[in-house]
Parts: sequence; C-alpha cells; structure tokens
Amino acid sequence: MQTITTVSEMQAFAESLRAQGKKIGLVPTMGALHDGHLSLIKLAAQKADVVIVSVFVNPTQFGPSEDFNKYPRDLARDVELCGKTGAQVVFAPSSEEMYPKGYSTYVNEEHVAKPLEGASRPTHFRGVTTVVAKLFNIIRPAFAVFGQKDAQQVAVIMKMTADLNMPVEIVVAPTIREQGGLAMSSRNRYLSTSQREESLAISQALQYAKGMVERGERRVDRLVAEVTHMLGQKRRVRIIYASIVDRHSMEPAREVVPGQSLLAIAAWVDEVRLIDNVVL
Repeated sequence: MQTITTVSEMQAFAESLRAQGKKIGLVPTMGALHDGHLSLIKLAAQKADVVIVSVFVNPTQFGPSEDFNKYPRDLARDVELCGKTGAQVVFAPSSEEMYPKGYSTYVNEEHVAKPLEGASRPTHFRGVTTVVAKLFNIIRPAFAVFGQKDAQQVAVIMKMTADLNMPVEIVVAPTIREQGGLAMSSRNRYLSTSQREESLAISQALQYAKGMVERGERRVDRLVAEVTHMLGQKRRVRIIYASIVDRHSMEPAREVVPGQSLLAIAAWVDEVRLIDNVVL
C-alpha cells in the first residue's frame, strides 16, 4: 500500500503505470471512509489493474459558513481501509499542494450545476469540477467511480468530461445505505441517536414516492406534496429542497418519466445537512 502526497510524484507514478500498460481506476473521496466509499473501491478493483483513491478534503467546494474545518479526517484509518478493500495507492495531497500560492484557475459547468445543490450552495460545484478536473489531469485514469447518492455531482462531472473531451469513463455505483435506510455519508457521524432516528424519514419518503410511481402516479406536484408532508412530521427535519428532475440535465420534470426522473431531497436535521435521492 503506497501513499503519495505530491502532485509531481503522483503524475510520475501514474505515467509509469500507463507505460506498463496498466489500467488505472480512480476513486475520488474526501476521506472519512465508510462502507459506501469501500463499495466504490471494490467496484474499481473489478475493472482496473491499479486502483488509486484520492483522499482530499477540498476547500473550494465548501461555502464560507460550511463545515470545512470540522469535516472528519483520519488519513491513517483511510489508508488502512483502502489497502484492505483493493486499492494499491492513496493520493493524499495538502491544500497547498493542490492550490499553491497564486492559484486562480477554476472549472465551471453552467447548466446542470445550477439547480438543487447549486442553488443552495452557489460555489459548491465550481470547487467539485475544478478538483475533479485536476485529479483527472494528474492521474489520467481510464475510469473514475462515483456514487449515485451524489446524483447531481455525477451529472455535473459527466457533463464536464463530455464538454471538455476528457478521455475518462465515469462509472456510477449504487447508493449504500445503513440499516434503516439512511444513505451512508461521512456527515452521518455528526448525528445523535435521536437525530439519526428522525433522519430516516428522508429515505422513507423517497421509497414512498417511488412506490407511488410504481402504482401509476405521474404527477410531480402530488409526489412532492406527499414527500413534504412526511418530512414535515419530523420536528428536527427542515427541507431545503424536494424536487423531481431529469436525472441527467437536472431540469425540473413536468411529469414523471419512469427511469428518467429523479426525486432529490436535501434537508437539515438540526445542524446536519443531508442529501439523498431515488430514480423513480
């Protein structure tokens, strides 16, 4: 198991792998790894000769009042888990390594990134697309694996790679859930027992809406009303958005198109911000 911390060493190592004809799979993460991340690494290991996991808490995707400073970090544990799960390399650069003094170049996707997370976190996706573009340029993987839980992030990155002709396949892995249905997230560790119990309403509302669609419901306003009502019953839960959109463009849906429409929810559970979604 190898840990690399500088861009120059990572570039040289990845170049040597490609020269040997090795297929590189990349799993970008911000660390604090959980079973959701590990499922991405396992999937990458099935497709790649060498799996590289990036562990980088990216400052440019956090807003000024968000949780960058308290975001959980445990690199030693992350490296150990990566080694046990099928990765060969962890790339763990510092902020100064990725954004040296004088850094001023950013990547913006200006359509898919606008609604939902983009509306409530205006600078978030600029940070995501910039750091992912940098990782793709540094490592030049054959493919990169992302989780369906971050559905809008996946759509934004797919659009970026298509628009900028990046020769990287984007592989999407299914959302992994805790017992009870809560989508796995590094921020779940912030939740108290009572907060965790109320947060289960998010996945329950998603599954209820999915069931309505399976029984023939196609009206967006009806589905959103049901989800809003369910979440409104929980004292600690405050909805940021509950929207039905096209799963690729993130444009609002007029009616549900099975397999094409996505119900996305973001909510505060007290001070903890959670997101989740389901394809209807």
